[in-house]
Amino acid sequence: MNYKQLTSQQRSQIFALLQRKTPRKDIAQIVGCSQSTLSREIRRNSTDRGNYLWDKAQASAMARRKRTTSNKKLDRTLVWRIKQMIIDNQWSPEQICGVLGKEGISVSIQTIYNIINADESGELRRHRRHPNFKRRAKGERKPTRATNIANRTSIHDRPSEADGTRFGDLEMDLIIDAYGHAILVLLERMTGFVMMERLPFGKKAGPLAKTVVRMLFAYRKYLKTITTDNGSEFAAHLDITAGLRMKGLDDVTVYFADSYCSWQKGAVENVNKLIRQYIPKKSNFNDFSDQYIKNVAKKLNLRPRKKLGFSNPKTEFFKQIANFALAS
Repeated sequence: MNYKQLTSQQRSQIFALLQRKTPRKDIAQIVGCSQSTLSREIRRNSTDRGNYLWDKAQASAMARRKRTTSNKKLDRTLVWRIKQMIIDNQWSPEQICGVLGKEGISVSIQTIYNIINADESGELRRHRRHPNFKRRAKGERKPTRATNIANRTSIHDRPSEADGTRFGDLEMDLIIDAYGHAILVLLERMTGFVMMERLPFGKKAGPLAKTVVRMLFAYRKYLKTITTDNGSEFAAHLDITAGLRMKGLDDVTVYFADSYCSWQKGAVENVNKLIRQYIPKKSNFNDFSDQYIKNVAKKLNLRPRKKLGFSNPKTEFFKQIANFALAS
């Protein structure tokens, strides 16, 4: 059954039948719509308390239709603003829709894609993430062979609470260029907050551990776990734990993912792909200043995220710290 806009008469029928506690399957048949249309109507046009009142439902639907109709031809200023969000911040159409929606501006994702596709210069397209990314087929899991890391703690020993829903669980990784230069990437999993820093000593484990401690020292009382891979650059993980140790709090343990299982630290892997928008794979990291690298982290931390209700990682990260201070 094709979707059609419901009329005020149909909404009145729905209201009356709901009052009689008529099954939804029967209501859809009586009203002349699909069950999915009925469910969407009740979900979108009920009151905050969950009550369906036909007159308020009709008013809500008409207001929504008016907003949508007014956006069929977008205001030039709004189109310019959307283009700047793409060029300046490299936000996705979904992120742009989310931010504008919080301001009461209704724009569809398809409308933004239309703006991108209509740009004959190709500039907007260049600021999008790579559109042809394909997932590799999952192969047979290979055994972990991390014999180069003493006292390694497996990810399988990590607490179940460290699933990305609590504050203080981090993921750690390096991005490396063809010349042996490295950038350290730290990510708080719940908020998506990113910290980045160039490593002047490359992949040496001892200096890397000192850098991690320095970058996280101010936040050490909020930290719970760090997850990384089996690269030899993380062999000094016990120095990280010792450097972040605080009296009266549990140690911040570094947990190691299984070999060839990058998805076990998928959050930082995804952020690495975003970083490559600004620091391409074939580039020489020495071509980028330390300030530029900090600005990349800043851009990522100001990107609206769907999982944060289109808030951004920086806001949510420091909100968690403020909440911790109030609770102490």
